[in-house]
This record gives sequence, C-alpha cells and structure tokens, in this order.
Amino acid sequence: MSTTIGFFGAAGTVTGSSYLLESPHGRLLIDCGMFQGPHALKELNYGPFPFDPHVIDAVLVTHAHIDHSGLLPKLTKAGYRGPIWTTAGTADLLTWMLPDSAHIQEFEVEQLNRRQRRRAKDDVEPIYTAADADACLKQIKAIDFGQWQEVLPQIKARWWNAGHILGAGSIELTLDDGKDATTMLFSGDVGPRDSALQSPAEGPSGIDYLIVESTYGDRARPRLTDDGRRAVLEKEVKDALARGGNLIIPAFAIERSQELLADLAWLILRNRLPKVPIFVDSPLAVRATEVFERHRGALDGIDQGISPFRATNLRYIETVEESQKLNHIVGGAIIISASGMCDAGRVRHHLKHHLWRPNATVLLVGYQAPGTLGYLLENGAAQVSIQGEHITVKATIRRIEAYSGHADRDDLRAWIKDRLPIRRNAFLVHGEEGALQAQQEALIGMGLSDAQVIIPALDQRFALDPKRGATLIEGERRRLTSEKAEEARRGWDWTNDLAALNLDLKGYLQGLPNDKDRQQTLREFRRLMERHARN
Repeated sequence: MSTTIGFFGAAGTVTGSSYLLESPHGRLLIDCGMFQGPHALKELNYGPFPFDPHVIDAVLVTHAHIDHSGLLPKLTKAGYRGPIWTTAGTADLLTWMLPDSAHIQEFEVEQLNRRQRRRAKDDVEPIYTAADADACLKQIKAIDFGQWQEVLPQIKARWWNAGHILGAGSIELTLDDGKDATTMLFSGDVGPRDSALQSPAEGPSGIDYLIVESTYGDRARPRLTDDGRRAVLEKEVKDALARGGNLIIPAFAIERSQELLADLAWLILRNRLPKVPIFVDSPLAVRATEVFERHRGALDGIDQGISPFRATNLRYIETVEESQKLNHIVGGAIIISASGMCDAGRVRHHLKHHLWRPNATVLLVGYQAPGTLGYLLENGAAQVSIQGEHITVKATIRRIEAYSGHADRDDLRAWIKDRLPIRRNAFLVHGEEGALQAQQEALIGMGLSDAQVIIPALDQRFALDPKRGATLIEGERRRLTSEKAEEARRGWDWTNDLAALNLDLKGYLQGLPNDKDRQQTLREFRRLMERHARN
C-alpha cells in the first residue's frame, strides 16, 4: 500500500480543515473542522464523512478553532474510538469550545424546527449534541510543544508553535518505512509576527511535503507595533463613543476577545480611553478567558502583575436573560460578542438590536468568510436578514486588521522561506482563489517548479511517491457538484440571492405610493413565477 493524502476540507476554500493520510502503517486524520460560509459548504457538515470513521487509527489537531476542530464530536459519534492528540492549550480550549458548538447547534435547530413545523416540514437533527461533545472530550490526549510522540507504528509527530492562538501548532510528521524517512509539515493557521499575545510562529526546515494555509496569501497589512495597534483601537473606540451609541465588536471567542480585553485594559489604565462598561457576551469567550488566565504566564505582552481579564469595568455575561438586558443600554458601552463572522452566537442578537440605529457602531476585527453575515456587512450591505427578520443597516460599519490572527502575505512568505528546502511538494490550502494563486506564484518564485506547487480541490486524493512526489489519483468521488463547487468558490449561493431579493422587494413595495400599486406589483410577480413554473 502506497502513502496517500486526501483533502477533505479547506481545499479551494478557507474553512473545514481535514486531511486524511493513509499509509502502510495506518490511517491518520489531521484536523476535523467544520465548514463555514455559503450554504453549499455548510450543507457538508450534515452529510456523511467521505471516509469511514471506524478505520481511522489516530487524529491530530492543530488548534481549537471550530473550522479545524468542530466536527470532532461528529467523528466520534460516527464510530471513531482512537486518541485525539493535540497541545495542552488546545485541549483546555476544546473542553469549552466543543460543548459550546453543540449548544449553538441544538439551539438553532430548535428554532429552525419551530419554523419547519409551522410550514408542515420535517424536523432536522443537529450535527451533534452536547452529550456527543462531552463523550468526544474523553478521547483527547495532550502533548507539549516540541515533544515527539509516536502516533502510529513508525509515524511520529510533534507540534511547533504556530503563533496563531493559545495552543495552536504546526504539526511535523516523520514516516519511517525502514529505508528513507518522509517528513511532512501541516502548517495549521500561521499567526502574524506582531501578534498581541503570541510569540512568532516556528517550524522545521528541509521537509518533503508542506501543507500550508493561504488565507492572506495575496494581502499585506500595515506593519504595526504594539503601540500602533493600540492607537488604532483607541481611535475607533473614541469615534464610536462620540457617535453616542454602543460599540458592538463581533469577535472570535478565542484569542481575539482576549487580545481586545488586554488592549482596552491597557488604554484605560493609562487614561487614553474612558472607563466605560465593557461586556463580554459569549459563554464560550467567558470560559476561554478563564483558560487564558490560567495560561497567562505563557502569553506575550501581558503585565504579569495586573490581569486585564479582571478589570473592574469588565463584566462577563453568562445567561440569556443577562444578555437580553443589554438591550436597555442604548449608548456608551462596548459589547464584545461571538461569533467573529456574525453567523452564529449571541452577536446576531446584538446586531439585530443595533444595526438599525444611526448612532451605533459595529467594529469588525477579523477575517469574514464569503457568504457570512460579517462579509455582507463588510461589503456595504444596505439591508440584511437576521433570524428571518429584515434589518436596514444604519449603523456605522468599521473594520480594522490590527487583530487578525493570520499571517499576512509577507509574514506567510517569510515563514515558508524558513521551511525551505521543500524537496517534493507544497499543497496550498485554506484560501480563496486569488490568495491561492498568489501563494502559488510566490512559491514558484522561491525556486519550486510549477509541478511541485499544488492547489488541491475538495475531495481530491494524491499518491505520495518517494521519488516522483505527489500524483493525483483520478476518478475520486466528489461531494460537490460543479454547480455547488462554483457556489462555494464564489461564496454566494441561491439562499443569499433569495435574502437579497426579499430585502429588495420589501424596500421597493414600501417605496410605492399606495397599497393598490403594491398589490398590482405582487400580482405581476406571482404571474411571472407561475409562467416560469409552467415552462
């Protein structure tokens, strides 16, 4: 049996990290992430795995973000019974992240099923439940950075600090067949050199195969010092407070929320910002901040004598009732809430209550995947739909990149150069089309041949030959039709078009002078649908 690698997520798209390595020594799954973004991709979360979970021998996880770990409970529910290896920091975070993911799914499916019943449609099931998540946690095994671990016979793994979030690592593998050892490096998500809380990413050099993320492969960000980053945040907060409303910050519960808290505390302590109330309204962010507090000694840029996570003006919101009470605060507060892409969690509740307010501000601080609510806001949507309700966007939408958890184009290329030579192939994953192509050109510019740099498509598998390198295995089954693959590539599908049409139609009808004209327009619209149905 030859060694093969299958790309079952984050291939031709940004989310859903999942790679299956099959060798004579066993089957190894690296990451088991959830798809986010357009409907065509999110549907994959509900379908069967493109492999048999029963035959997987071991799982390795780069870090705790849901697009790298979010389907682990589904995997164990489907029959995987082996170990899930990861770092101690990631293991701690997953203790809270996976049950939280299950809770969100159960809550949203419950709401969906209420609508389904009113429409006489069948109930749908969550991808997994809180009980499934709790059962999965029992299979997690923690390992320190830099420590070699035999994960399968003749296959060793070790984690290198990836500089991305607490516990995030790039995974180095050595496959020893008794003659020549093959080395592989899975980058995971690589962090920026100027991260607020993490030290710069590391990794080995001189490897056979590199599987590298390309999220910002075509974009460079302004180079900021710690003071520069804090100055950017200071201005945005002051401007938001001057508008008179609340400042809503959709932020990932892991790392982004803690970075913001650290910098806000730093600015307030030095009287550069007023001591306004700050609310962290995300159960996961609350639990994650406790993990960061326990690991505070390992964080960069933190005054070890004063914890920014225990500031007197900071309040952690636990219950739904407490969250709803925040609606009564109409100005002068900062609300940090997950998710960072606005497509799940309590932040949608706050957006629904603030987007229509001209004095409110929404500050986007992270990557917004195509098809997400955050992406629509970032790109100037005049109206959006939240939980079936149409909202006119009157709030000021701002975006800063100072808190991005990903290396930009220049940092990523510098990290890749430090990994050279790449003796066989580099696989480019976790990127949109433009970013992947730019990354491909950059690696060719570093001396790799065109054939060495591969951009795999979703569900493609490659044979890894010791002499020839990677060769595509033809005839593999693909989960996405060509139409669905195009939707995923564009980050826009018919559900987005329908939402836009609903908003446009409602706005058009409201702009007509009287009900008679509105009824006439709707009759014409219905006749058009009936004519299309007959054809």
